[in-house]
Amino acid sequence: MSSSALPNTTGTQASSLGPTRTSTFERRLAKRYRAERNFRLIGMSAVIFSVAVLVFLLGNMLINGISGFQRAELAVTIDFAESGVTGDAVSLTAPSAMQTLEMQGLPDVVTFFAEAQLGADAAAEISPEAWRDLANALAEDPDLVSRSKTFHLATSSALAAGLQGEGAPETQVLAQRLAQDGKLSRNWDWGFLARSDATNPRSVGIWGALKGTMLTMLVTLVLAFPIGVLSALYLEEYAPRNRWTDVIEVSISNLAAVPSIIFGLLGLAVFLALFPNLRSAPLIGGMTLALMTMPVIVISGRNAIKAVPPSIRDGALAIGASPIQVVFHHVLPLALPGMLTGTIIGMARALGETAPLLLIGMRIFVATPPDGFTSPATVLPMQIFLWSDEIDRGFVERTSAAIIVLLVFLLAMNGLAIYLRNKFEKRW
Repeated sequence: MSSSALPNTTGTQASSLGPTRTSTFERRLAKRYRAERNFRLIGMSAVIFSVAVLVFLLGNMLINGISGFQRAELAVTIDFAESGVTGDAVSLTAPSAMQTLEMQGLPDVVTFFAEAQLGADAAAEISPEAWRDLANALAEDPDLVSRSKTFHLATSSALAAGLQGEGAPETQVLAQRLAQDGKLSRNWDWGFLARSDATNPRSVGIWGALKGTMLTMLVTLVLAFPIGVLSALYLEEYAPRNRWTDVIEVSISNLAAVPSIIFGLLGLAVFLALFPNLRSAPLIGGMTLALMTMPVIVISGRNAIKAVPPSIRDGALAIGASPIQVVFHHVLPLALPGMLTGTIIGMARALGETAPLLLIGMRIFVATPPDGFTSPATVLPMQIFLWSDEIDRGFVERTSAAIIVLLVFLLAMNGLAIYLRNKFEKRW
């Protein structure tokens, strides 16, 4: 039989299988496209949700924090020439000036003029610590002792709440009357950034905790960064590859994941045992946080060193550089930006820690800023924790304001580190 007589089944099979194969392929292709669209939507939804949470958090902090930078104040004119308060430039600027003015009856002077100008009920709502503002003003300008001046003095929490329409009805009526007379108002309290902790929310400040934070972070950076960088260089460039090196590497990786309170126990058992008189000092706090930060810097430093191409080392050795020159003149400058990234992460973690500092005694009431690394101090996260535990509404507003200060300090510290990282960054 000739080939022309055979039935043409190939074309028939192709024509019968072709539409089926095409429709199956199109369904699979549509399914793949649909899965890709769904993945993009899920990813975009996750980003939008994260941004929304961040905006809500920052917005809530800003709304509450703005009121934390304000306080209710009563305007009282003090005539020092008639008050009986005396002193010269030497006595009014001496360290004991505050006690001297208190013995001369400066608190009673404030009460006397307040009752004469505002009434006894309004004078009773002035903060008991308001006379310290007058003492500070006399220290800044001793000639004020012979003149009169109008002071805006902090009020009690009850009168501040009454100004916002809260609290007892009689206090609200008093607050409204004083506000209409122009004697009571909410003003920006710039002294919040210059004062330290106090028992009255209208008299508290953040400077003591902020200065303690700066000193503690400085000790942490000075100890953790050089030790972490040198440890990373030794482990990556000089350490022999044996069992002990593996144990050290595993230990460092495990230390980076250890809960922070464990480092607090270590600081309590070691540092305070060696220096029992430095409890709650920035030096002890910085040493404790440095232990927690060093593993992060070591790990990031080793990864940064590994990222340096071997050709850099080979080229330096080829032109006659010694091994130590290769490390410190070529490898370290190229790895430094990555090390600074790890330092940023470690310092940011240390800045927000409270658990290790609780155990070394930095949960204390500090009425004056620390004088140095060995003075009693607290830090911003601990100050926020202490204020958040108070029942007075005024401390709630101050807590939000302190959180804003902490965030600004964190952004400034990270911004400086990022600038240094970009400055030392080199491309090859």
